[in-house]
Amino acid sequence: MSHAANLKIDDVSAYMRELGQRARAASRALAAATTAAKNEALHNIADDLDTRRAELIAANRKDLDAGASKGLDAALLDRLELNNARIDGMIEGLRQIAALPDPIGAIFDMNFRPSGIQVGRMRVPLGVVGIIYESRPNVTADAAALCLKSGNATVLRGGSEAFHSNQAIAGSIQRGLELAGLPADAVQVVATTDRAAVDLMVTMPESIDVIIPRGGKGLIERISASARVPVIKHLHGVCHVYVDDEADPQKAFNVALNAKTQRYGTCNTMETLLVNETIAEDFLPGLAAAYWDRDVELRGCEQTCRILGSDCVPATPADWDEEYLAPILSIRLVSDLDEAMDHIARHGSLHTESIVTENYSNARRFLREVDASSVMVNASTRFADGFEYGLGAEIGISTDKFHARGPVGLEGLTSVKFIVLGDGHIRQ
Repeated sequence: MSHAANLKIDDVSAYMRELGQRARAASRALAAATTAAKNEALHNIADDLDTRRAELIAANRKDLDAGASKGLDAALLDRLELNNARIDGMIEGLRQIAALPDPIGAIFDMNFRPSGIQVGRMRVPLGVVGIIYESRPNVTADAAALCLKSGNATVLRGGSEAFHSNQAIAGSIQRGLELAGLPADAVQVVATTDRAAVDLMVTMPESIDVIIPRGGKGLIERISASARVPVIKHLHGVCHVYVDDEADPQKAFNVALNAKTQRYGTCNTMETLLVNETIAEDFLPGLAAAYWDRDVELRGCEQTCRILGSDCVPATPADWDEEYLAPILSIRLVSDLDEAMDHIARHGSLHTESIVTENYSNARRFLREVDASSVMVNASTRFADGFEYGLGAEIGISTDKFHARGPVGLEGLTSVKFIVLGDGHIRQ
């Protein structure tokens, strides 16, 4: 188990300060680690998880029993469960991250200046990354692996409902690090369920360089409001698909159906469908039938309800801002591209927006003028994902405009510094 897990935590503030100091010290060693050492650690962790399956499942059983006794619903208990298939998934994720190119130390944009010096940039770790997350214990392995490969020390604070599972995974992580000759303190899982630990984490800029919250909107809002450390986050995903009057009907049908029904509970699922009013009479009834076949509730504007009849529920003003994460879809008819983009500007969450059109000019305008971390043409919003973008894995989605935006993979966990190469050059 981790050193932290063996501590008797009477003073949470002192414990968090010590944990942060150890993470800061470990970050220097990890920033200097070779790609081979980091990859060896990732494979060691995967091997340890594999050989200790019984221990992991036993620890997870404690969390599941505690959760059931506290009345957690079936969906939360399912997210909490670790079984052999999910352990396989963690192991495969670790090995996939080991196979990704190491971003650290990459040098780019080298140019000679008139003075004779050569100026460029080098990719470097952020330092210490704090990650606060809920429920799913596999996030512990995934987040640790991404931070490790990108040369960052990390402090992980999982939800109290997964405490025993997370501590068991932490043991595998720290054994894997030590076997590779890397400091065990490079990945620390907070060993207290006291909520004060979260409040302290986000106010420790001397120890933690960035916070990444993963969880519900309430958690992220609370962290963002109190943080004195930069936060990489998205609050919610109110994603739109706009079906243009020059859309291919079959493409539009496929994209709109997939964007809503491929999975309901994800942040890149479409929550509002915008349809050009000139094609709505022909396009909407067939699409609505496909939604209703999948038990999707439709909430429409007045024109939509007139076309679809009494099975379509009248939308309220609140519906246009709602992230349902459920089989519910809002539909609004718009007169043209400008009205669609105006709606997105008022009600979007800067996450993911898509247009379906065969009009090149409209597609270009949508890409240029819509403000979101991902903007798509003739593609489902469900593609807004680190794996689908070729990042290998992601630690979350950022809708902020500074540092990282969109799916945050290995490169998003790095910064850059300028480097200068000279040969005795002095400034005149």
